[in-house]
Amino acid sequence: MVVNFGVVLYNASMAKKISKKVLRYNAVFDPAEEGGFVVTVPKLPGVVTEGDTFEEAVKMAKDAIEGYLAVLIEDGESIPEPDEKSFTTPIDIQFPATI
Repeated sequence: MVVNFGVVLYNASMAKKISKKVLRYNAVFDPAEEGGFVVTVPKLPGVVTEGDTFEEAVKMAKDAIEGYLAVLIEDGESIPEPDEKSFTTPIDIQFPATI
């Protein structure tokens, strides 16, 4: 399962005037053997998290993405282009049972 996240970035030093930008990244949710979900974000290498429920996994993924982007900004690195137009969806294909 893939979910798009809109991540909000803002400049905390601008106490009276806060500028926000929504960035959207695709996240892949794979069921974990022990239950719950393992979440990866293809555009953000190394971002891997998990949650015992789908809702918890979404929350954890948002937190991981925000943390990853904050570190990039702090280190003066560029932020990967968001997935603004692309998305994924599962497609089921039926094959003969003998394959």
